[in-house]
Amino acid sequence: MPIQPGLYQHYKGPQYRVFSVARHSETEEEVVFYQALYGDYGFWVRPLSMFLESVEVDGEQVPRFALVQAEPSVFPQP
Repeated sequence: MPIQPGLYQHYKGPQYRVFSVARHSETEEEVVFYQALYGDYGFWVRPLSMFLESVEVDGEQVPRFALVQAEPSVFPQP
């Protein structure tokens, strides 16, 4: 898996729990399956490439999501 399951912080502040990387059924694009840890605790998917990219904040490049704490996967692994 290209990223670890666990707790991540978005560059704007909110935290999310990443469960796994999945594959889009039509395009086979890799997507990250994660859950917001605030508000309605919604589940989301985002293209892996976007999840891993950096964004510019006050003229500085920072990761869109930064790992706070790795956690074991909740899904069976090969």
